[in-house]
Amino acid sequence: MAWIRGRPLIADALLGVLLAVASLIALVFQSRSEHLPAPGPLAVAFVLLINLPLAWRRAHPLGVNLAIGAAAAAYGATALPDLVTPVPLSGVVAIYSMAAWCGRRTSMIVGVFTAISVVVIAVLPATDSDLLDFSFAALLLGGGWVLGDSARVRRLHTAGLEARAAWLARERDFEARRAVSAERARIARELHDVVAHHVSMMVIQAEAGPVAAEHDVPGVVRAFDTIAGTGRQALVEMRRLLSVLRKETDGHEQSLVPQPGVAQLPGLVERVRQAGLAATLDVEGEPVPLSAGVELSAYRIVQEALTNAVKHAGTVPVRVHVRYGGQDLRIEVRDDGPAAGARPSGGDGGGPHGGNGHGLIGMRERAHLFGGELTAGPDPDGGFTVRARLPLGGTG
Repeated sequence: MAWIRGRPLIADALLGVLLAVASLIALVFQSRSEHLPAPGPLAVAFVLLINLPLAWRRAHPLGVNLAIGAAAAAYGATALPDLVTPVPLSGVVAIYSMAAWCGRRTSMIVGVFTAISVVVIAVLPATDSDLLDFSFAALLLGGGWVLGDSARVRRLHTAGLEARAAWLARERDFEARRAVSAERARIARELHDVVAHHVSMMVIQAEAGPVAAEHDVPGVVRAFDTIAGTGRQALVEMRRLLSVLRKETDGHEQSLVPQPGVAQLPGLVERVRQAGLAATLDVEGEPVPLSAGVELSAYRIVQEALTNAVKHAGTVPVRVHVRYGGQDLRIEVRDDGPAAGARPSGGDGGGPHGGNGHGLIGMRERAHLFGGELTAGPDPDGGFTVRARLPLGGTG
């Protein structure tokens, strides 16, 4: 079964062969029951033309549908025995495939054309069809189209969910790497303080050495012992510091790559849009040069807000508005998704983001670092909005 599932052309070809065999068997039994001659070569050829094109129903659904429709119409115009059903089952499968794999507009246009063709065939003298046959044919074709359109909607929905899941996975990986980098930076700062303390102690002891040498020989010995011990401890701490910093370069992390900023927001919004979120970006005002810290903070705030929308708002529209003012850069990210009770507001600084406590808090800390401010919370008329203000001259 798995082997067939991985080869759709073979599976669809087998489906066409099975339907052709079933149609021929049905024609034989129908001919015997009505005391008619057995199906001849022409009838067999028409049956094959009506069913075998199903092998390409996924690769070329529109062409297959038109080919089967034309073959069925030609068969209905002949004096050959009627098919067991008012429309061939392959026609129903073709309609299903077209609705499932073509756009809705295309499938509806061809569906209407097919319905008109059924009406024309039904009124042909050679078909001897009645209202019941026509109603049954319409039911079969309409049911096939509805099922195919439902399959298309489910497939698109699943693809959107998979794209958003991939986006969230990438964001989780990024957050994990950023958390590790932040922890390394914190450790590096702590080790810097420790090393600075040890070096300061060594300098103090060295400066006191000449004075102690004149009056207190044992004190000189103690001073040099202290300097030696402190130096050894400083070397240990320095090795640890270098080990932490070396991981940034030896761990294949591109620490020297230019950090993103406002200019990279269109690419960020486009990636989010490709993940299934209806995101738009509007930049107002004349762009002005910003410090690297403000550029990076603006980018990360928008990124966090979009991630929050991906997690909680689904596929609703999200609008990103960036405005250059005279003194500050203002950012607004608003979605039309669920508001109160559906996700953390963070308006007072207390709520976590996405359950990990870092998203909204991290955005607010970035804004405060440069003398700005950030608010996030539900809107009175529905939706969720993140607003940030970053001074243009902020340097952190």
